[in-house]
Amino acid sequence: MLDDALRGLLGVRPRPVLTPRADRPRRVPPGTSAVVVGGGIAGVSAALVLAERGVRVTLLEAAGQLGGRLGAWPRTLPDGTVAQVEHGFHGFFRQYYTWRQILRRIDPELGFLRPLPGYPVISRQWPAEDFASLPGVPPLNLMALVATSPSLRLRDLRTIDRVAATTLLEFDREATYRDLDGVTAKDFLDRLAMPDRARAVLFEVFGHSFFNREEDYSAAELVANFHFYFLGNPEGLGMDVTADDHGSCIWSPLGALLTRLGASVSTGTPVDSIEPGPEGWRVRAGAVAADARHVILALDPAALRRLGGLPSPLAEQVATLTVSAPYAVARFWTDRPVRAERPVFSGVSREATLDSISLYSRLEDGARRWAGRTGGEVIELHAYAAPDGIGADEAADRMWAELGALWPEVRGLRVLDRETRVGSDAPGFPPGSDATRPGVRTGVPGLLLAGDWVRLPWASALMERAATTGVLAAGDVLTAAGARAEPVTAIRPRGLLVR
Repeated sequence: MLDDALRGLLGVRPRPVLTPRADRPRRVPPGTSAVVVGGGIAGVSAALVLAERGVRVTLLEAAGQLGGRLGAWPRTLPDGTVAQVEHGFHGFFRQYYTWRQILRRIDPELGFLRPLPGYPVISRQWPAEDFASLPGVPPLNLMALVATSPSLRLRDLRTIDRVAATTLLEFDREATYRDLDGVTAKDFLDRLAMPDRARAVLFEVFGHSFFNREEDYSAAELVANFHFYFLGNPEGLGMDVTADDHGSCIWSPLGALLTRLGASVSTGTPVDSIEPGPEGWRVRAGAVAADARHVILALDPAALRRLGGLPSPLAEQVATLTVSAPYAVARFWTDRPVRAERPVFSGVSREATLDSISLYSRLEDGARRWAGRTGGEVIELHAYAAPDGIGADEAADRMWAELGALWPEVRGLRVLDRETRVGSDAPGFPPGSDATRPGVRTGVPGLLLAGDWVRLPWASALMERAATTGVLAAGDVLTAAGARAEPVTAIRPRGLLVR
């Protein structure tokens, strides 16, 4: 109660950014139809909202399972165990209001989420540092950071560029992108002139988690995300993780719910093109064609660029979209555990390849059961911005060697099996890209976009940005059909020094 009162006093409570018209009906007229292309967070969020309001929904997903970069799939281990593996660790932050509302459809209490007990940043150069225990409410979290963090001491503030530092506290969607979108994150951080340790621990680890390298990343996007996760976020830096793999906890229940609501869900169905059709649009996927009044394209930028039939000027906008640096994920099943005191998740600073470590045998129930039965450990390593052209095996070898330098006991473990992959489907946010980045509304009747790369008029990122754009796209379909849109809530829209 006191914390909520403090949020109100400081103006950092969650705020509605879309309030539906109460005089409109919840359900659409019979015959309203929509095709959703893409079955990740954005596409499933859109499809679910539409289906529960009576829209005839067809969901088409190219992969063999729902989930996009949050998906999971089976792997048979040498001992015959069928293990579920994923694209990499995902933290469910508590300001993911829209995504959590979607997840409450399958579990109103979100009982499948568990608090992550801290997540230190570790390094060979400096002692580990954990920020999860900072106060949740800005600016108390910032004051506590300066008071307690060895990376950024009060005396260091004298050498920091005050204009650049003030920019972090003055986030404003229009002004920040006008002034900083043409600047690289590297140049901005150079100008900020923080001590090397503070830059490495506070910003480099943070920036890498968005899959973009400093020299290729918009400074405006960095500032926006710092606002979203720290300076404008009333929920704190604590996050939750799923109790078991994402397929079991999220995608199987969401897929089953969509089916119960009457949606047609097709996986393993890559879409080739869209074109005008008898109902408005025709979506072609090989020999299959789906017709609908509305189409929501919830694809990653590379897949969207490959899609045929996009009308101008949307096609020209889509052609400017980029993907980020490749990311690498390697999961190892070992014969013995690492030391008991090792944290279940760690960010990693200043290694050439390795960015994070996840002990899945201490995070997810399936991996925990395997470890309990065999006496081993399930370790996942992630490179958020891997070198261009790196192969999956090379990335895994490099990350394993770097882990051995951080945790010496790893050198004595025997690897029983490993799953490795390199992905190139995370969105890029290069300098200058915001001006041409399309939003949810394309300007083409009946054609909408959703995804974690889609332009929003407020700060949002990763899973929350994907879910929010999906819900907004669904809301436009509902509004066009005369029904009530879905409410959307976000964090404080502007920085602490902006009223």
